[in-house]
Amino acid sequence: MTKKQGRPAAARPGRGGSRRGGPPRRRAAEQAAGWSFAGPSTLLVLGFSLLPMGWAFRLSLTDSDLVTEGQSVGLDNYRALADDPVFWKSIRNTLELIALYIPISLALGLAVALLLNKPIKGIGFYRACFLVPFVASAAAEGLLMAFVFDKDFGVVNGLLTRTGLPAQGFLDDPSQAMLVISGIFIWTQFGFNVVIYLAALQEIPKEVMEAASIDGAGPWRTFRHIVVPSVRPISMFLAVWGLIDCLQFFDLLMTSTKGGPVNSTITIVYYVWQLAFEYFTAGYGAAVAYALFAGSLAAIVIGLVFGRRKGFLL
Repeated sequence: MTKKQGRPAAARPGRGGSRRGGPPRRRAAEQAAGWSFAGPSTLLVLGFSLLPMGWAFRLSLTDSDLVTEGQSVGLDNYRALADDPVFWKSIRNTLELIALYIPISLALGLAVALLLNKPIKGIGFYRACFLVPFVASAAAEGLLMAFVFDKDFGVVNGLLTRTGLPAQGFLDDPSQAMLVISGIFIWTQFGFNVVIYLAALQEIPKEVMEAASIDGAGPWRTFRHIVVPSVRPISMFLAVWGLIDCLQFFDLLMTSTKGGPVNSTITIVYYVWQLAFEYFTAGYGAAVAYALFAGSLAAIVIGLVFGRRKGFLL
């Protein structure tokens, strides 16, 4: 065999050769294996989220009362939102809850995490104390706080009167109820922020902190130039998480004020529940729920886009 002839044709990999036939079969097997694991979860997502969403949208176009199918009313339910004072009141209350909860819970969570990140005796017990309100039942906490802040027999008013201060209305006062509910919500939820911030602080290399100390950076400069940039993506995540929690705020409200007094604590989710299961206007309630969905989706997308542009997200 001469050099010009090269190797035999039988040894050359052709288009239909085994070298190219193997990878497609392997990829098909890998895809089949992947779908065998992901398939059941995908079916659950489709069955328990997308299909109910489609049914709820169809419901929002009717005047159904959950007992009868109802008649189609087109977009009348959505047009009625503009003239519904309770709907706008629920939006204002929800926005007030968001404005109070997110900044306070982030600042408080980071502050407590910094304290719990120190080598203190019995640190495990202290960490558990801040986590207990988060893992406890929100319904039980609502019942407990309704008693604690009761205007006649509550523990807080009892302490105020013993110190010579006037008793307060708290949950029975329309001017105070939303502030008290927001404070209770912060107390029950910020333990989650503490845990996440504590994990982020423990990921900061000790060498970086030691180098800053050697260079003469004090506690404030270390916090501002090392700690804050390190936990910035975590803060953005917790802000979005807190936004979702506020938009879904229901169980604590259900067992404490039930949206009162005079709708001073009603939130958008609680209003949806009232419309569907107290007033039996399920079609209109579904329209309010879709308005909540659209607003939530827009707020989350804007927050994520803003966070990426400002470098808050990785």
